[in-house]
Amino acid sequence: MTAELVRGQNHPLPDTRLELRVSAGHPVVAGATLGDERGQVAGAEWIAHPGAPVRPGVEVPEGAAAEHRIAVDLAALPDTVHRISLLLALPPDAGGPARFGTAAAPFVSVADPAGAAVATYTITGLDRESAVVALELYRRQGVWKVRAVGQGYEGGLAELLADQGAPAADDLAAAVLRAVAPAVAPAPQPVPETAAATPAASDPSSTTTAISYSHPSRRTAPAAPAPAAPDSGAVPPPRPSEPPSPPQPAPAQSRPEPVAGDATGWTMDERLYNQVWGMFEDLARTVAAYRSARDFADHRLDRAIDQVLADPGTRVGGAGDAARAEARATHEELMGRAQEVLDRDLAHLTAESEVVEPALPAAYARWDNPVWHAYRTPEEPPMAVRLGDLHLPERTGLRIPFLVRLPLERGLWVDAGPGRTSAAGLLDDAELRRLALDSAVAHTARLLAAHPAGSLTVHVLDPAGSGAAAFAPLAETGVLAGPPARGAAGVTAVLAQLTERVDLLQMAVRGDAAEDLPPGFDPSRQLLVVHDFPHGFDDRAVTRLRYLADEGPSVGVHLLMVADRADAAPYGPVLDPLWRSLLRLTPVPDDHLADPWVGHAWTYEPPTVPPGSAVLWQVLGQIAEARRRNLG
Repeated sequence: MTAELVRGQNHPLPDTRLELRVSAGHPVVAGATLGDERGQVAGAEWIAHPGAPVRPGVEVPEGAAAEHRIAVDLAALPDTVHRISLLLALPPDAGGPARFGTAAAPFVSVADPAGAAVATYTITGLDRESAVVALELYRRQGVWKVRAVGQGYEGGLAELLADQGAPAADDLAAAVLRAVAPAVAPAPQPVPETAAATPAASDPSSTTTAISYSHPSRRTAPAAPAPAAPDSGAVPPPRPSEPPSPPQPAPAQSRPEPVAGDATGWTMDERLYNQVWGMFEDLARTVAAYRSARDFADHRLDRAIDQVLADPGTRVGGAGDAARAEARATHEELMGRAQEVLDRDLAHLTAESEVVEPALPAAYARWDNPVWHAYRTPEEPPMAVRLGDLHLPERTGLRIPFLVRLPLERGLWVDAGPGRTSAAGLLDDAELRRLALDSAVAHTARLLAAHPAGSLTVHVLDPAGSGAAAFAPLAETGVLAGPPARGAAGVTAVLAQLTERVDLLQMAVRGDAAEDLPPGFDPSRQLLVVHDFPHGFDDRAVTRLRYLADEGPSVGVHLLMVADRADAAPYGPVLDPLWRSLLRLTPVPDDHLADPWVGHAWTYEPPTVPPGSAVLWQVLGQIAEARRRNLG
């Protein structure tokens, strides 16, 4: 089974001949340094890069690209080499991102001679860095291992090489980047890097999420000039005082029929993931162009009317009436052009959605997709899981799957409190809480279904026992680690168990001693579902919960809370960091998700099981049966 590494984690290597694979979604430079026992590089001759791609035991590509394959032969390394570091750097003037924080998280894997992945690592948490040590292969007591590093450098490649002791690091970094400069050219229609679906800053309960995408091979619909990638504050650039000219309808031309999986990627799973986020990007750009064109038309009409009113000779009489009529006709023409472009592009996206949606695997599919009827537990986890849909008011029927990368980088919070939308306003508090719990159960089932049998263990805290009916599908099928914990004692016991687990795993990672974990230690990821918070929680339990939310994801312990923030108001600002650390979801449609790239407010719709459908029970039954087979 492929090991999914987190930062700092290591894994033994089964062979001396390996292939390192990189998928970034945008051009990067790949290189490798050969270091001694301390990871220090003696000189330029121990660095493989596009200008000198071949070194003893390693060969790297000669240019910058979105995907790379690096050949490694550990047996061919000199005895003085104890560490190989895989480096990634952003090339200048390539039409791509200037820092990793504005682009899709790079994905790296280590494959054996047969091409099977031994270990994978998604490099998350980068911000202003333009160079990163992705991972390292190192020799310890004669045994080679791979370690996920993810160490970024805001000072770029020069700072990275200097940190590894390379002499004349500035000159060497400049030479490396010069070597790829002629080979890098911006795409004809560059796609800006962006972070998708970030909760709106206007919502006091929202926090920034980090779901990034980039689709360099996708040909997007005509759109307004893309704004620069947002800075760390995710604030779109101000609109200029004079709006840009509206987009003109492109000459009629035949577009290729949409095809499911028409995107970059090594597997169909990855290609569909990239295609879905490419559709999100296209919709964002198309609507941004439409709104900009409408603003332009309105601004031009206002200016023309102002000019008529400012001239005493045309303010009244036939000349003024004619000028106003001409201004309104021009306004209607511009609005018609904008609508024509929007309708054309939305029609194309709708056609693509109709092709892609039925082809999605279970982890990406809606509950009403027939793929669930043939569900079987996967051998490997997918890249992401669907947590709902996103749409914009210009075409509410065009829904884009809201995909969140696995493993989860942050906890989830299903908000059981009153929402701001009309849908929430029609429901009383009890109904909202019921829907929130049902939504959390559906999310839990999806996460279980996305993991191989036995690789995700679920614990439930239901202190008052008020969620017994909603938790029945999980409890009665036997997919939980145990019955839902009740009362203060049950809360304390489960939190103590998971806190101890996080402590042990963190010590093992920091001490490079994962093999020294206690015998029988459960290697599976853990999901804690918390209902009715803060009922049953004392101050110590609250502290432990915050600790799990902050430290758990890095070692495979994840949190899913079902709570109304108002219930925890007595704790005051103490819990603010907890709410900010979680990705807020809602049990009813709500427009609390915002795109910081162009400022759209996206409406989020939770995944719902069709009324009367037994698909949830069937899927959970399959998961339980697969677990029993594994244990047997």
